[in-house]
Amino acid sequence: MNTVLVLNQDYTPLTVCSVQRAFMLMFLKKADLITEIKEKRLRSISQSFPFPSIIIVKYYINIPYKGVVMSRHNIFKRDGGKCQYCGARKELTIDHVVPRSKGGKSIWTNLVTACKQCNSRKSDFTLEKIGMQLTKAPIKPNYLTFLKMYNGAYRDDWAPYLNPKRVSA
Repeated sequence: MNTVLVLNQDYTPLTVCSVQRAFMLMFLKKADLITEIKEKRLRSISQSFPFPSIIIVKYYINIPYKGVVMSRHNIFKRDGGKCQYCGARKELTIDHVVPRSKGGKSIWTNLVTACKQCNSRKSDFTLEKIGMQLTKAPIKPNYLTFLKMYNGAYRDDWAPYLNPKRVSA
């Protein structure tokens, strides 16, 4: 796993970046190392550097919107790349749980990943009318949840920063 958690000055998560980007931020004195991976090192011809796992930027970065952008790609990520009706992983599309013709909107809680077969079977009907069920209700993921669960690059040493309620005083 060659990703690094980047924290804002107040220790809130900003993003996840590559090890190379994290090293450059530290080298340019824009960030400090919080946690390193002891088993690994970054090496040049004549020097050895810590392999970062968590860094913190030196100056607070104000980010007005810290949400997850609703996109086809992010809906597939949220749903684990499988049909929310039958669990298939091939020929995936996006389905409106409440069809647009019945007033359904294109929002996180009304869009799910569906295979072509289930999407065709459901067609323009509601779930109750056609007798289909979702494997889980669609949710709007928050930024931290998305970083943790859908990034695929989560490390255990990131937990205190991504689960602030688990940190004991």
